[in-house]
Amino acid sequence: MNDSAPPPPAVSVIMPVLDEERHLREAVRHILEQDYDGELEVVIALGPSTDGTDAIAAELVRETADSPRRRVHTVPNPTGRTPAGLNAAIKASRHPVVVRVDGHGMLSPGYLATAVRLLDETGAQNVGGIMHAEGETSWEQAVAAAMTARIGVGNAAFHTGGEAGPADTVYLGVFRREALERQGGYNEEFVRAQDWELNFRIRSAGGAVWFSPELRVSYRPRPNLRALARQYKDYGRWRRVVARYHKGSINPRYLAPPAALAGIAAGVLVTPLTPLGLVVPLAYAVGIAAGSVPAGRGLPARARLQIPVALATMHMSWGWGFLTSPRSLARKVIASRRPAVPAR
Repeated sequence: MNDSAPPPPAVSVIMPVLDEERHLREAVRHILEQDYDGELEVVIALGPSTDGTDAIAAELVRETADSPRRRVHTVPNPTGRTPAGLNAAIKASRHPVVVRVDGHGMLSPGYLATAVRLLDETGAQNVGGIMHAEGETSWEQAVAAAMTARIGVGNAAFHTGGEAGPADTVYLGVFRREALERQGGYNEEFVRAQDWELNFRIRSAGGAVWFSPELRVSYRPRPNLRALARQYKDYGRWRRVVARYHKGSINPRYLAPPAALAGIAAGVLVTPLTPLGLVVPLAYAVGIAAGSVPAGRGLPARARLQIPVALATMHMSWGWGFLTSPRSLARKVIASRRPAVPAR
């Protein structure tokens, strides 16, 4: 580094965690080992975990207590809700750049330095990149393949990659603290989709949200079918809330899973009356089987065979969550609407 150049800004990494015993230590290691010359702190917001997450976090605090430039702190998050944990960690942190990382997210080497450079080059209020799913077991490998294939998630740039440029939202995010504080942090009524809602306010206030494929975070998928189904049901449920919250946010990609679910259900119901009812279910089955072939290239046979199951679970659970999302939930969230606060 040039001796005459100013030091890079200090960074606060905020992590909301709940039952992250399996991945927390590795996730924090990927942060502390970043090649970044600025000061760094990690603030972990502890939800009411039922595994060994709290003990691991306490160990990390002790292990870094004597490090003046790379320390780990914890704050309580009694509700266990992600946006509440994020806000608690933001409040407890102190540096001008705030980086969100989840307890099962692994930063790629150079992530912090690249993100800080992009904030400076683009003038954006938030920058983010690719959610790069990586599995350890055969099931997780299948889910990772489904989550990074267009047949699984459509054309979402933060899943499949794309050109750098302005975006509606990004995965996780690296923020200017001033932008977070100006907007009052995350809206805690958004149990899911809180990133989208915050980025919506940032953009409405005239700030830029920037996607770059240079930024990559490795993500560990849910470890079993039930957890994946619950995750995607929640995604669909909250995407419907977002659609009701902001009428212009819906697009065909979001409507595909509920349309597929409705078509399959209707086909099954009319099959006793006419064999034509099987057309949609069979077409869907053939489609995901065919789409699984390119998605599974390079994977072990056991993982490849599970990709259609992962795809169907994601699509059907997302569709069910979208179709059954109650209007009362959207009304509650809309009532908590925070106006975007432009910079002075």
